[in-house]
Formats: sequence, structure tokens, C-alpha cells
Amino acid sequence: MTPPSPPEHVDVLIVGAGLSGINAAYRLQTECPARTWAILEGRDAIGGTWDLFRYPGIRSDSDMATLGFPFEPWSEADAIADGDQIRDYIRRTAAKHGIDEHIRLRHRVVAADWSSEAARWTVTVQTADATTTMTCGFLYLCSGYYDYDSGHRPDFPGEERFRGRLIHPQFWPDDLDPEGARIVVIGSGATAMTLVPALAERGAHVTMLQRSTTWVTALPRRDRVADTLRRVLPSKVAGTAVRYKNVLFSMAFYQLSRRRPRWARALLLKGVRRGLAEVPDAHELVAEHFTPSYDPWDQRLCVVRDGDLFDALRDGRAEILTDTVDTFTERGVRLTSGRELEADVIVTATGLKILVAGGIDVSVDGERRPTSELRVYRGLMIGDVPNFALSVGYVNASWTLRSDLASRYVCRLLNHLASNGLTVAVPQPPADLVARPLLPLSSGYVQRAAGRLPRQGDRAPWLMRQNYLLDRRELLGGDVTDSMAFR
Repeated sequence: MTPPSPPEHVDVLIVGAGLSGINAAYRLQTECPARTWAILEGRDAIGGTWDLFRYPGIRSDSDMATLGFPFEPWSEADAIADGDQIRDYIRRTAAKHGIDEHIRLRHRVVAADWSSEAARWTVTVQTADATTTMTCGFLYLCSGYYDYDSGHRPDFPGEERFRGRLIHPQFWPDDLDPEGARIVVIGSGATAMTLVPALAERGAHVTMLQRSTTWVTALPRRDRVADTLRRVLPSKVAGTAVRYKNVLFSMAFYQLSRRRPRWARALLLKGVRRGLAEVPDAHELVAEHFTPSYDPWDQRLCVVRDGDLFDALRDGRAEILTDTVDTFTERGVRLTSGRELEADVIVTATGLKILVAGGIDVSVDGERRPTSELRVYRGLMIGDVPNFALSVGYVNASWTLRSDLASRYVCRLLNHLASNGLTVAVPQPPADLVARPLLPLSSGYVQRAAGRLPRQGDRAPWLMRQNYLLDRRELLGGDVTDSMAFR
């Protein structure tokens, strides 16, 4: 009898083929060219978030100079880009650099177990036809932080009575025609503020129903400074200049929000008042629907591209209400205030579900530990877990800024192992490390997952800073042996 073939082995296995996964692959093949690697993607296309979400108006909520790849500068005119533009950009970049040849679609990783004896991970993979295994020396999860299979949606009283269509934006139907429809969008985050003007532009009358208010700022679709720099500088030089301009601006406003929240509130309110200046009773509208009780950047700031939400409110194609749902009715929604909103379609833009480590069952020598007991090292590795990293972006800036630094750090660590004849790196948390929450936000999606998230520490290198310049110095130049055990 022929013995079974051993599982396929690669040096580095990347999970996820979105922005982070493509970025990680580029860094691996350029900075660790001797390493073998592959990307496993559970869905049937690359692009991650930007392939999954297809609701009207889907776009970036940060500028493409920082959301795009630093090695492949964004060159299109729109600084705040539509989802299909971003999806095409990811695919073009993967093809240009030969990364797409290493991607295996419809390969969902469901479990990973580290063997200390073999010094490798055994990864369980589900395909359409079978369950298989692979092994790797280093496991790098670039699968994002939320559940692709389900969004957060509370159970509303009486929703079974509603005769219209009930939709979650994460699963937008292809056959919905908004023209002439009465649509209620429940939510106050980035998705709701994107959907409302997009649906209004397509001929719907839209009501945005928010339980609480959110800080909003308008940003232009086009970046005139970037346009000028691209005309006079080489592409990569212009891309770097625009990138740092935007990094410094966003960092400055974040620091202002943390240190002088009253000034930040005043600046944001001034912008909203300017956007709604021609709306009757604008002062009352701003006070009631655009003035949160919390300070800016206690939760993520919502971007309104070219002030399109303000335009829809100004011309009467949309309205905004701050109230809560008492019950669904046959015809729509009855609010706690007693008002009933008639609707043909109700969209529950009520948020995402955080999914730690992509939902993969991770164990070391067969032993699992609750994720809430884990300690995050440099914002990308996990204490006492060997040869393992996660790509996690910023909450106060573009995701790719940090995910790129994480990938470059992983490459530095792999090169350190190779040059010293080592195979294993394990972060070692000190016994007196004080645990702190990982994400500095009071947003609902973070608080709902707080009990499941790993935690950071009270000092370096166990901190996850929300500061690109400090992270750049630490992750690209810091000592890779700090708090790390090797063998």
C-alpha cells in the first residue's frame, strides 16, 4: 500500500486576499525572496472587504493615498474612491506583481495547531470538495477583524409583521431598484451615511433613523494638492509626498481631539453648519442630529464625501431623525416618540461583528486559550504563540498604514531567524504586565466584542499605538529580540 503523501508545506502561509494579504505577499516576495509562501482565501474572489460589500455608494472612508499600497501609489483622480475602483486596484496590483498566481480561492482556513516538536503549524482547510491540511513555518492572518458571514443586526420588535423588504447592507440584493421607493435606513455610522445620499441620488426618498448622533466631517472627492504634485513629480515621489501630507494631517486632528476636544468639537460643528447652511432651521438640525454627547474620536469619525449627505438633506430627498424603534409595523416603523415611518424597504445599517483571528480555531500543542487572555505584542503578534502574526490596522487612520508596517516587521523577524540559524520566535509577556483594552474606541461594535478581544499591555513592546510615526520607528527599526524567545 502506498503511504499517504505528506501535507503540502510552505514557509509562510497568508490567510486572506484583501488589501492586507496582497500587501503582505508583496513584502514577502521582495524582502524575503528565499521564502516559499501561499495565500488562502475563503471567498471566490480577491479584494476582501471591497469585493464583499456591494451596497449603493460603497466607498473608502479614508483617502486612497494612505489606504492604497505604498509600493503601488494610487494614481486615479478620486482621493475618496468608490468600492469598485478599490476592488479593481487590488486586482491590478496582485496581477502586476505576480501575486495572483499564489492565491487559492475557496480555501477557508478553519483551524491551526502549532506543534512544538515539529516547529510548524498544521492548518485545516475547507474547500468545496473536501477538508485538507497544509503545514507552514509561519502563519500570518490577514483576514481582517469582522465576520464576513453575518453582520450585527438586533432583533426588532414586530419585524415579522413588516410587509416590505428588510435588508442588511452586508448582503445587498442585486434586484433592488430604489427609484420611487420609501426607504428607512436604521443606523448612524459610515455605512448609513454612505447609503442615504446614494439611495437618494437613485430616486428614493430616504429617512436616516439614528439612535444616537455621530461626528461627521465632509471631505472632497478630489485632492487638489495631490493632483498638483502628480503633475510635477514622478509617480512614486508624488505618492509618498501625498501619503505623508495626509498622515500628518490626520494625526494632527486626532491629537487635537484627544488633547483639546472642545476645539475639535467646534471645528466639526462649524463644518456641519456650513454644509447645512441653506436648510430651514439648520441650527436646530445640527444641535439635534449632528452633535454627539461623546468627544471626537471616542468613536470613529464619519466622512461625508463632497458633502453629499448634506446635499440630500438640503434638497429634501432625505431626512434624518434621532429616535428609537418601538416596533415594526406592517407598513414600516413606529418610533418611541409615536411617529410612524412608512417604508417599502428598511435597511438595518446597524454595524459589524468583530471576529477574532478570522474565526480560526488556533491552538498550541493542542491547547486552546480564550482570546481574552491573550496579550498582543507590538500590535501584531500574540504572547506565548510561536511564529504567528495578525495584520491589524488603525482605528484612527487608514488600515493599510499599519498593516504594511506589520508585514515589514514580519519580514524583518523572518530574516533575523534565517540569518541566525533559528526557526522559532515566541513573544514572552512579563509576569507583571498590566492588561488594557486593545482598541481605544467606545463604538458599539468594539464594546460588543470587548470580552473576546485580546488585550494589550501597559508598556512597550506590548502596546498597540495609534500613531503611524511612532510605529514606523519601532516596527522598522526596533529590536526584534525585545521580549522574544528564540530557538
